[in-house]
Amino acid sequence: MSRNVAVVLAGGVGTRVGLDIPKQLIKIAGHTILEHTIAKLDSHPSVEEIVVMMAPGHLDAVHAILRGGSYSKVTQVLEGAATRNGTTLLALDTITDPDSKVLFHDAVRPLVSSRIISECFTALDSYDAVDVAIPSADTIIEVDEHNVIRDIPLRANLRRGQTPQAFRAGVIRKAYDVAADDPNFQATDDCTVVLRYLPDVPIWVVAGEERNMKVTDPIDVYLADKLFQLTTDNLPDRRTDEQYREALFGKTLVIFGGSYGIGADIAGLAEQYGAQVFTFSRSSTGTHVERRTDVRAAIDTVLAKTDHIDFVVNTAGVLPRGLLVETSEETVFNATEINYLAPILMAQEFFEHLRATRGSLLNFTSSSYTRGRSGYSLYSSAKAAVVNLTQALADEWSGDGVRVNCINPERTGTPMRTKAFGQEPPGSLLESTEVARRSIDILISGETGAIIDVRRNDPMAPDASSTDDPSL
Repeated sequence: MSRNVAVVLAGGVGTRVGLDIPKQLIKIAGHTILEHTIAKLDSHPSVEEIVVMMAPGHLDAVHAILRGGSYSKVTQVLEGAATRNGTTLLALDTITDPDSKVLFHDAVRPLVSSRIISECFTALDSYDAVDVAIPSADTIIEVDEHNVIRDIPLRANLRRGQTPQAFRAGVIRKAYDVAADDPNFQATDDCTVVLRYLPDVPIWVVAGEERNMKVTDPIDVYLADKLFQLTTDNLPDRRTDEQYREALFGKTLVIFGGSYGIGADIAGLAEQYGAQVFTFSRSSTGTHVERRTDVRAAIDTVLAKTDHIDFVVNTAGVLPRGLLVETSEETVFNATEINYLAPILMAQEFFEHLRATRGSLLNFTSSSYTRGRSGYSLYSSAKAAVVNLTQALADEWSGDGVRVNCINPERTGTPMRTKAFGQEPPGSLLESTEVARRSIDILISGETGAIIDVRRNDPMAPDASSTDDPSL
């Protein structure tokens, strides 16, 4: 019976990244690159089966990813060969029906879109071989063996190849059979094999995307991590009211900074779906989040009314503005303690309670964490520290089942922002209720270590405009 099979090519060893593990096992946005790729394929409705071809000696890492049972379409995990072409042949040995549609995808392209996957499978209804490529923004030159330019092809006719590459199984198998008779056979990808050895078979080209990048060099790890944050495609799915109620009913949610703004909106939504919510703030309960005794007192208050804590959210923060050299010592200590020391204290004090429920901790950062700005040095540096804290705790606590994530909202209409910037034009700010809804989504998801951008528009979309503001 013909099937739609996705083959994940995970045979690289990551020497250019400079690590002693395969690059596909590097963690970005809370998961290994390999898991992001498997998750994208597993969730696609056209993919019926997934075969993972892993670097020799690292199969246990793949089995660890699959152990939770989240990726039901993965049917086989096999060792790859010494070459890309050899790995393809091993994968083809698992596919017996020549009419099956086979999609080969690099494990280190975790940002492949659903559209690309869909168009590859659809194109196989009309063509027997399909590639994915994007136009080249750079001029491509050809050099000779002496590093002298031999030719400069017309850029309009050039494309940069990506994956997936898709084929009818019988066609790619036949191409390799013919190639086996060539003593000088050499190819860096599978479409090259079809092009050279079955020249009468046309290869259709699906439009790729810039963000469908290949993680190859150290800078790519950073870029991929940022692209995950910037892409709304990677936000947890919205749920129905019934699903929200099922996830939240009877759960205990503790919110610091919950008297107004985003925190109050999170509280209202969670209560609407049956959660028991406890809010603490300086204005409503006299809670100083930067004091360990106050954090412990908050826990005691909660446990006096319930025997479990499932979710903890920290939206408390202050936004000092001004040049650092002109900032008082009192402001320095107050801002640093509230914006950074407080999340540390909450993590320490709530860990055991969240481990007992396999719960979730949610921090908040700001777009300023990526680059310090004049006038916001205290705020920006503390928010950058919160991001690093989130990612570190996600790793530390992963074995205990405690999830730690961070929300990075675009400019949002909150009392703190109004106090700092005054009234701003209607429609220029993100609604705090939207941030609250997305916060609930990440709280009840299985994600950990994720830094989630919440924006009015997807900045990766062609018509999206960027914003550059350091505040919540």
